[in-house]
Amino acid sequence: QVQLVESGGGLVQAGGSLRLSCAASRSIFMFNTMGWYRQAPGKQRELVAIFASGGTPNYGDSVKGRFTISRVNAEKTVYLQMTSLKPEDTAVYYCGANYIGHDYWGQGTQVTVSS
Repeated sequence: QVQLVESGGGLVQAGGSLRLSCAASRSIFMFNTMGWYRQAPGKQRELVAIFASGGTPNYGDSVKGRFTISRVNAEKTVYLQMTSLKPEDTAVYYCGANYIGHDYWGQGTQVTVSS
């Protein structure tokens, strides 16, 4: 079993920054993939940024150049630094990981960007 706990969401003005954290219950090196997804009201969940197998970071097109994913293995934590936030970034952000063929999700954290 894997538990993922997100934190760091909140309300921010457009152009501002936030950092999200995802703490895992086991070593993040053991995950095939781990990263961030988001879901806005009425829309499908979409990729934001993940570490793919091999450790290469991949980003969704809409966040490239603005968001940065990082990890601290000793803390079993993955971070998402979000800058130049836009109202369209408003969504529930989920931490997700794939481990031994199973997908695990955190409870989500709300990010709201006001214009």
